[in-house]
Amino acid sequence: MSKGKLAKFADMASFPHVFEYPFSVVEDVPFPMRGLWRDQFFKNDNPIVLELGCGRGEYAVGLARRYPERNFIGVDIKGARMWSGATESLKEGLQNVAFLRTNIEIIDRFFAPGEVQEIWLTFSDPQMKKATKRLTSTYFLQRYRHFLSDNGLIHLKTDSNFLFTYTKYVVEENHLPMEVCTEDLYGNGVSGIAADNTAIDLSIRTYYEQQWLSRGITIKYMRFRLPAEGDLVEPEVEIEMDDYRSYNREKRSTLKTSK
Repeated sequence: MSKGKLAKFADMASFPHVFEYPFSVVEDVPFPMRGLWRDQFFKNDNPIVLELGCGRGEYAVGLARRYPERNFIGVDIKGARMWSGATESLKEGLQNVAFLRTNIEIIDRFFAPGEVQEIWLTFSDPQMKKATKRLTSTYFLQRYRHFLSDNGLIHLKTDSNFLFTYTKYVVEENHLPMEVCTEDLYGNGVSGIAADNTAIDLSIRTYYEQQWLSRGITIKYMRFRLPAEGDLVEPEVEIEMDDYRSYNREKRSTLKTSK
């Protein structure tokens, strides 16, 4: 029998590589390690890569194994899910991975300008009803600029055609440098996807990715750069919604329509 939520939260509170600052407390409890992640936690000068909306932390942990010369931080508000990756990385003794439990809306409070080099968005909720909640919206891109190095990389890996199409419009509207864009990652092959000095391992498959693949849904991948300067404009377009529920993970797994 798996651990209950209370037991998992108790574990998380004792883990040395987990930092919990949900929105409800962050106003009263400043984050002292902002700008000091390398010095105070990782104890090295290696690049930092974030996985935003990390869920169970499969990508953060998988990349940490694959790239010991880089530092990884999984970010999510769902502590019970995050417990899986946090526990796994602790048992393996991985020194280059940490977890931050907080609301992504306030992510810029935890990192100093230029402190992060890459961001991974793995199977984020498409948030089809409200653009400002999408993790590739200009609302969030502007926040990423507060801590992402100039022309830092953003990776999007998704099952959602809605989120993929929307993000393409955002990139095109704002003339952001696009490096890779494929609507069928595994069908078209992954040759040419990798790049120098980046943390890319597309063999890592998350819990949700396995679900979508088993149901015949193609996986999309996009990689683009985010310059530090320039106004960001939200595209005014209508995009066809996904034909299965995307705003609730439990409902998504049944592939019911959104009628």
